[in-house]
Amino acid sequence: MTLALDKPPRAETTAKATAESATESAADLAARHGLTVSGARPSLPAYVRELWQRRHFVTAFATAKLTAQYSQAKLGQLWQVMTPLLNAAVYYFIFGVLMNTKHDVPDYVPFLVTGVFVFTFTQQSALAGTRAVSGSLGLVRALHFPRAALPISYCLQQLQQLLFSLCALLAILLCFGVPPALSWLLAPPALALQFVFNAGLALVLARLGARTPDIAQLMPFVLRTWMYASGVMWSIDKVLADRDLPHAVTVLLEANPAAVYIDLMRFALIDSFTADRLPPHVWAWATGWALLAGAGGFLYFWKAEETYGRG
Repeated sequence: MTLALDKPPRAETTAKATAESATESAADLAARHGLTVSGARPSLPAYVRELWQRRHFVTAFATAKLTAQYSQAKLGQLWQVMTPLLNAAVYYFIFGVLMNTKHDVPDYVPFLVTGVFVFTFTQQSALAGTRAVSGSLGLVRALHFPRAALPISYCLQQLQQLLFSLCALLAILLCFGVPPALSWLLAPPALALQFVFNAGLALVLARLGARTPDIAQLMPFVLRTWMYASGVMWSIDKVLADRDLPHAVTVLLEANPAAVYIDLMRFALIDSFTADRLPPHVWAWATGWALLAGAGGFLYFWKAEETYGRG
């Protein structure tokens, strides 16, 4: 009589079962002792609380970056004002004089300088946001903190730099005969909306830049194109009045967020830039862009929180 013996299990199957058992046991053991995955994404409310708790770090980091930006230059912090002023001088010569875009634009120098300063705020926030995570990998890998603090702090740095530039802008306005007015009080809410928009844009670009560093090389070309379409050196309302453009193009030019915030600042600061030169529902556009970019960018960045600094 022959006895039927069970075949011994395969070594591969046994090893797999043992590994799965060990993995499950380790996970159960970690859960029982309250351990969590390192760098796991917190819930959205917890993430917002952590970010708020580190608000002092955000402001201190932004101030330190701003102070160190021109520390090696002999003129130091004067470059914060001189850089946008020199850009405005170049644009005035090329576009205002050679291309005569100053024709039929009252107070063209204040008009141009305001556009340059306001667009530079968005431009530099976007560029800094692109490198916010990829350029701070040492900090990201060494310390635990909400990574959204980085792009937000870079935007705060650009806001601080803009405030320095606005002192020069106000001096230019007075020198060119633009009197102080109650409308200047509209500048702070316009800048607040623009800051929220810039922060949301920087958060989106920070996530994209962390995953694809080549985006940082592409951004200068994108931003230069955006500048030309935002009415920095020329008047959008004059162009729309003189040309029979398709309705879709008109809406895109008027709803362009950079152009919206530039128009609001020009309306607030320059008395010759009257309300009839503003696109319809300009404050609604400004608020909508700020909410869309701010909330959408924050959520988009938060969803990839556990991936930053990995790999």
